Amino acid sequence: MKKKILIFLFVLVVAFSCFSPVLATNHPPRLIDNADLLTSAEESELLSALDEISERQKLDIIVVTVNSLNGKSPRAYADDYYDQNNYGFGSQKDGVLLLVAMETRDYYISTSGYGIRAFTDAGIKRIGDSIVNDLGDEDYISAFTTYAELCDDYIKKAKAGTPYDADNMPKGRYEVMQYLLISLVIGFIVALIVTGIMRSKLKSVRFKSGASDYMKKDSFMLTQSKDIYLYRNVTRRAKPKDNNSGGSSTHGSSSGRSHGGGGGKF
Repeated sequence: MKKKILIFLFVLVVAFSCFSPVLATNHPPRLIDNADLLTSAEESELLSALDEISERQKLDIIVVTVNSLNGKSPRAYADDYYDQNNYGFGSQKDGVLLLVAMETRDYYISTSGYGIRAFTDAGIKRIGDSIVNDLGDEDYISAFTTYAELCDDYIKKAKAGTPYDADNMPKGRYEVMQYLLISLVIGFIVALIVTGIMRSKLKSVRFKSGASDYMKKDSFMLTQSKDIYLYRNVTRRAKPKDNNSGGSSTHGSSSGRSHGGGGGKF
């Protein structure tokens, strides 16, 4: 009896081990390069990175390239592709998809489930700004690698309770240059103050602030004066709008599921 049970268990283990690779391959590929923008080596490298980050973070990170949108808008195409191919982790279908359409030179980032929280409107815009130059320069592997790395960082921040948003953005190269410029200006002002103090200690020459200081006493007499109103200058400025409300805006796809997202041209 024991021997039969052992044989039965052995058969189950062998059957499961043979069946498990089939289960693993049921997930749709996270890289679909229909526009043929990448070499075989680049595809393999990028797919490995997308799979590793997705499995570790439990949130699908997908790249899809196409030649044509077939009459759809970039948003509708990206949302439908995500839904129809059953991407996403868990019941909420957590994930983010980057679509690149070559015919219209569009890119669009579609988010779903927890991806909507992790990738706010401001965060999606920053990702777009980070990849648009590489897309325009046809350096596609750099653009897609940057996208994958930023997605990993965004998910980590969201899980820590502080997703990147309008009032909580990492400092990029432009911000660093701003700080350097401000530092230079402050240094220049300090230098002016120091040299001004040093100059004030020179006793032999004094600056006269008024024209009267350079006139001989009683050499000028004003006999008449009047004020003449010439013109009026009125400046009107529009009240600035609040663009830092933050958060993620959502919309419904053709399947009725909720998505966030945003995109642009390259």
